[in-house]
Amino acid sequence: MQQTRVAVVGSANMDLVGTAAALPRPGETVLGSDFVMLPGGKGANQAVAAVRAGASCVFLGAIGSDAFGVTLRARITAAGVDTAHLRVVYGPSGVALVMVGGAGENAILVTPGANEAFTGLTEDELAAVREADVLVAQLEVPVETVTAAALAARSAGTRVVLNAAPARPVPAELLAAVDLLVVNETEAHALTGRAADEPTALLELVPRAVLTLGGHGAWYVERDRPAVHVPAVKVDVVDTTAAGDAFTAALAVAWGEGRELVEAVHWAAAAGAACVRKLGASVALPRRVEIDELFSRPA
Repeated sequence: MQQTRVAVVGSANMDLVGTAAALPRPGETVLGSDFVMLPGGKGANQAVAAVRAGASCVFLGAIGSDAFGVTLRARITAAGVDTAHLRVVYGPSGVALVMVGGAGENAILVTPGANEAFTGLTEDELAAVREADVLVAQLEVPVETVTAAALAARSAGTRVVLNAAPARPVPAELLAAVDLLVVNETEAHALTGRAADEPTALLELVPRAVLTLGGHGAWYVERDRPAVHVPAVKVDVVDTTAAGDAFTAALAVAWGEGRELVEAVHWAAAAGAACVRKLGASVALPRRVEIDELFSRPA
C-alpha cells in the first residue's frame, strides 16, 4: 500500500492544560489537580496525527519568534512532520488555554498570535499543496489562506478535506473547492442554519460530509447516496481535547490510501476513540497500531 502524502494548512499553538474535578463557572475559581504544557493547534495536531496514522505530512503554518515557537517547531519536527515550510513571525506564538473537567469535558480559549499572520502563500508552499494526495485544512488561520490552498489543491487534483472549525462563515469559493467537509453539530448549524439532526443539509454546500456527534458517533452523507450512521467506539474517556483532530487526520489518511469513505469514517472513529483515552492534545494522538486495534474490536 502506497503511503498517503498529506499537506496540512493550519494553526500551531502552545497548549496550557489544567485539570480539575469540575470546570469553573463564570466568575468562579476552582482548585486544579494537574498542569501540562504541550504543542497543539488544530493544524499541528492534524499534521502529527496524520504521521502517526501512517502518512507522510508537510505542515504549512506560522509560529512566533518567542520561546513557545522554538518549542513548537522542535516538537512538531520530532513527531516526523516536514516543517521545512513552517514560517517564523515576529511576535507571540498562538496559545490555547485548556481546562479539562473530571468527566473529560473541556473549555478552551485560543489566542491566535502568529497564526493570524499566516497569509499570502508562497509558490513553494502552494507547490507543497499540489504535490500532496490530500490537503487537510481548518479555520484557525485566515480563511483567505485556506481558500488559496484549496484552490491550488483543486487545480492539481489533490483532494481537499476541510474541517470547518472553529465555527465561522465560510466563503462560497472555498466550499466549491471542498471534496469532503468535516464538522461537529455547532459548526454544521453555523454553516447551514439547520438543526444538527439534518446532516443531509450539508450536501447543499459540498458533495460529501461527515457530521461528528462525539459519543453518539458520526453521520457520513454523500450526494445521491443514503446517509450512513457510524457508531462511536466505546472507551473510557479521560480528555476529549484533539479527538476531532485525530478523527479528521485519520479520515484523510484512510481516504488517501484508497479506502471507501464509509470504512474510512469507521477507522477515523477508532482514531478519535483512541485519542480520548489520554490527557492532552498532541501527546494523545494515536499511532496506527492503536487505531487498528480499536477498529478491529468487535462491535
